[in-house]
Amino acid sequence: MTTKTDEQLMQLYALGDMAAFTLLYNRHKGGLYRYFIRQVRDKSLAEDLYQDVWNKVIDSAKTYQPSAKFTTWLYTLAHRKMIDQVRHLNVVDRVIVGVDSQDSAEFAVSGEQPVDIEQTRNAEALKSCLTKLPQMQLDTFMLKEEAGLSGNDIALVLGASLEATKSRLRYAYQSLRECISLRTGKVVA
Repeated sequence: MTTKTDEQLMQLYALGDMAAFTLLYNRHKGGLYRYFIRQVRDKSLAEDLYQDVWNKVIDSAKTYQPSAKFTTWLYTLAHRKMIDQVRHLNVVDRVIVGVDSQDSAEFAVSGEQPVDIEQTRNAEALKSCLTKLPQMQLDTFMLKEEAGLSGNDIALVLGASLEATKSRLRYAYQSLRECISLRTGKVVA
């Protein structure tokens, strides 16, 4: 069953095959979770959004149509969830004066422990630099690096042109290289 595509696994799950869902979930759980944790920088909120998306996948199984790659569909759900969350936070911020969501900003670059001080410094630099990216560049970067989506798929998820997607990705990489170089004192190629 491991040779089946994501789309085939989703269709098998819709027919009641729980092993297909388990395999599909295991393929995408890490990338999807990292997508949320790096976007919201709050572990609890990231876990809630992550669960909401998987619940949507489960609820949509019977009506799922493989018109696009499964990963494109999955990250479109995730992106829409992020947009809903941002809208919700904007409303909350207008109601509650003085809320600073950065007070609890905490996230990991990966699930692994850094091996040495240089890796720790580089990871901290990356975390800091990611927070400085404009939201559209961050979205594009995360979909490329965490989800492994192609430029065309990212454009579909974000509802942007391929040219705009490529441009955002190029600027994101450029900004990250410059920022990391400044923070670590090393030129990043």
